[in-house]
Amino acid sequence: MGILLGTLLGLLVGMAACARFLRQEITANIGPRLRRIEQQLERLQAEVTLDAASRIAVLNQQLEQRRPHD
Repeated sequence: MGILLGTLLGLLVGMAACARFLRQEITANIGPRLRRIEQQLERLQAEVTLDAASRIAVLNQQLEQRRPHD
């Protein structure tokens, strides 16, 4: 009975250590990827903002040209 209990306890401790190690490794691999994705999203946001501002400027210029001047 003692051997069985010891074996089960050893398996439980081993599985806990393995799970902790795997969680650390997965987190370590995800971190750089998430930073790279965040940088790409920031670049996309900057490009979209610049494009929107350019389009608004063009539309404002077209509106100014169509208005009758007083």
